[in-house]
Formats: sequence, C-alpha cells, structure tokens
Amino acid sequence: MDHGGSLLALAEGGVLISSRALAVGWERRALSRALGREGWTPIRKGAWAEPGRDVDLRVRLRAVQLPRPQLVVSHRSAASLWGIETLNPVSRQGPLEFIDPEGMIRRQGEGVLVHRMALGAEDTVPRGGLLSTDVGRTLADLLRSGPRDEALVAVESALTWRRVGGVRRPPLTARSAIALALEAPMRGAERGHRWLRLVDPNSGSPAETIARLRLHDAGLHPESQAQLRTPDGRRRYLDFLFRAEGLAVEIEGYAYHGTLESHRRDIARFNQVLQCPEVRLLLRYTAVQVFHRPGEMVDEIHAALSKLRESLALG
Repeated sequence: MDHGGSLLALAEGGVLISSRALAVGWERRALSRALGREGWTPIRKGAWAEPGRDVDLRVRLRAVQLPRPQLVVSHRSAASLWGIETLNPVSRQGPLEFIDPEGMIRRQGEGVLVHRMALGAEDTVPRGGLLSTDVGRTLADLLRSGPRDEALVAVESALTWRRVGGVRRPPLTARSAIALALEAPMRGAERGHRWLRLVDPNSGSPAETIARLRLHDAGLHPESQAQLRTPDGRRRYLDFLFRAEGLAVEIEGYAYHGTLESHRRDIARFNQVLQCPEVRLLLRYTAVQVFHRPGEMVDEIHAALSKLRESLALG
C-alpha cells in the first residue's frame, strides 16, 4: 500500500484536510488519484468534502477551522449558525468570518475574513461541530463593526420568534445580554450601544426592521405592532401605525400570498383592519420595495400623512 489508510477514516465532520492524509503516509500523487476516483468534492485549497456530502455553510466553515483550530466562527458566519437572519446571508455571498484571538493569522485565502481581537473562553461555545462565538458576543461584534442596518436586522431577529430555513425558533437572547457583551472595552462599543437603543423587539422580519429604519432616518416614528380591535372584537396587529393621523402601514414578506387560502385570509384581515376606527388609510409595501425602492415608500407615506393632517384640520 502506498498510503496510510481509508480517507473516510481521516475525515472529520465530512471534511478531509489533505495535510492530514499526507502526514499519515499518503503519497501526494496517490492521494490525488484516490480523491478523484472516490468522488471527493474540493471545498478550498487542501480541503475536501466526502462523497455525497453537500458543501453547505458548516462544511465550508469546518474546512477553514480544522487546520487552524484557534480560529473561532464569528460575526455573520456565527449568526447564520445560530439561525439569526442577516441582510446578506453568508450561504449565498460574503466571506466566511472568524476571530483569531491570538492575533497570528492575517489571511486564510479568498472568501475568508479573519478578525484579530480579544476573545474570552466565556464568549465561545461548540455549535454544530464548530467552535463559535455565543449569541451575545456575536451580536455585540456585529453592532461594533456595523453597518447599522445589518447589525440591527440580526439583533431584532435574535430577540424574537422567527422562521429561519423553514424552522420556527424561539428568541435566542435578551437585549440586556447584548448590552452586557458590549461592555468589553473594544473599538466601536460606543457606537454599538447607540445602535442598540434603536432596536425594536416587536419587529417581525428583516423587511420590517429596514422599513422602520428608513422611516426613522426620515424623521418618522410610528408605533410598531400596534394592537387594534376590529368591530367584531378580534385583536389585530399592524406593522406600523401613525395613530394621530390614522395611517396604517403593512410590510409584506417574500412568501406573501403563497396559497389561495392565505390570499383569502389576508384580504379578510385587511378589510377588518380598515373597519377599525383608528385606521383612516392603509398602505401596503412588499419586501422588494422596502429593500430596493425605500425612497418611494417614504415619499408616499409623507404625502399620505400630509393629506390626512389637512383633512383632520378641516374637520
């Protein structure tokens, strides 16, 4: 035999690091032939996924962490491991992010971002076979590094019940735990605390978070998840309500109107909302409008508020 045993036996979590095979006796040319013959999938230089293994986020992260165990999954990569929504999911784009608490590693190749910063043992936990920052530290890092919208989408996702990847999960932390994690004397902490004060724990989706931030930046501050009673006594919640003017604003997600039955329920719900005495006008926006054409939304809301105020003034 010109090698040191089965490649599958040398893999960890479905990932084989070439240097490990070479270290136990595999000859480089024989290793290359075996990898091709057995159907191993290249992940990055020197790392392979076992035959039939989907090269998902965990596999990609493991391919980086196995040869460099001092690296800790962090920032948006850690958020994805915890089921925390972000504006740009790492599974689709953006670099894999790690913290090197020893400050020895500068680069790990294309598509990997290494942060050199302090990290206490209490800040790390095993997660899906990987070493990751815990929820509080993950969110504190996002708040310290920004950008603001990305950080607040993640924080509000972690604070509430959400359906992520088809799975409904409970809140992962509390605002107080995030504030505590921000107390560490690190660059960006003051800005992180300032952004944390903008958090709305009632937000129900990334689109709602971004819509509220666009309104905030425009000087508009509606109630969020405002509770109303319909004429038949049913309790309804509105994404946003400008109560003084009677303007309700609803943000629709990507899965809106997925079935005829959901379409019917939504029409009935909106008809009921419009019968509430607090609501004089209802505006609805899709997530696509919120993310890609927020200026149109803000301008329309400004115009609607002006007309409603004029109408109220005229009695």
